[in-house]
Amino acid sequence: MSSDLKVFCGSANPRLAESISQALGTGLSQLSVSRFSNDNLFVQIQENVREKDVFVIQSFTAPVSDTIMELFIILDALRSASARRITAVIPYFSYARSDKKDAPRISIAGRLMADLIRTAGANRVLTMDLHSDAVHGFFSIPVDHLTAIPYFVDHFRSRMDLAKSVVVATDAGGAKRAGRFAKRIHLPLAIIDKRRVADTEVVQGLVVGEVAGREAIVFEDEISTGGTLAASVSTLMAAGVKSIHVGATHGVLCGPAVKRLVASPIESIAVTDTVHISLEKQAEKIEVLSVAPLFAEAIRRIHTGESVGALFD
Repeated sequence: MSSDLKVFCGSANPRLAESISQALGTGLSQLSVSRFSNDNLFVQIQENVREKDVFVIQSFTAPVSDTIMELFIILDALRSASARRITAVIPYFSYARSDKKDAPRISIAGRLMADLIRTAGANRVLTMDLHSDAVHGFFSIPVDHLTAIPYFVDHFRSRMDLAKSVVVATDAGGAKRAGRFAKRIHLPLAIIDKRRVADTEVVQGLVVGEVAGREAIVFEDEISTGGTLAASVSTLMAAGVKSIHVGATHGVLCGPAVKRLVASPIESIAVTDTVHISLEKQAEKIEVLSVAPLFAEAIRRIHTGESVGALFD
């Protein structure tokens, strides 16, 4: 790999960053992150990046505000150190859920984050499976938007007999995403009618599509508290499904999520390592798929000027 390529990582998911660097055949570049006595962050780049092609890996995971601020300061430090091009690699962009003004006097925070990333010094962004495709358009810099769908296709094909399976979207908003997965795995699609009452509470109704007697694969972009999944399981069981399996790119698994999932009739759950799954969140029915090879290949292609979109042709 070219000596012009530098890969840094923040504190959000160093294990994924290390796996990406290994797949690239290059080690992680060095920086130090510390705090002053007043809790302000201090970042120092510890090697020469002048006229280098630099990638910074940082997911927006808890504590989200700290990891975002850390990314901003790293980007600014790299710009000040005269890096030729800076790509913010954000495997999980949590603020993609704030993509519209659906209540009075609120911020469309996804657009704000996009503006701040550019202002901090990023020349382009590499991310994966945004909650809303519209967020891609919030950026005024180039964005490469990866998807983990091929990984889930391979995963479920190798572990299930798909002859009587169906892909399920937990609401109309996720139907497009689940539809892409269903098309790739060559299965029919069903959609659950959902109404969100609060951040952690949903109400579901009818299932549009044939699910009775079938093995359901619920496909989502992320699992947060597991509230939507819990409601989906009840709805699907009432509709007569044979079994339930889950695929979700981002395993955020906050609050009571793991406890809910372990206690549920769900037979298996597959997530990726865009979010670090800590030891206390690991469970027998949760399997983690590594997307490090895909990010590594995307970084290589960006660096060499090749097409990233061709990865999914």
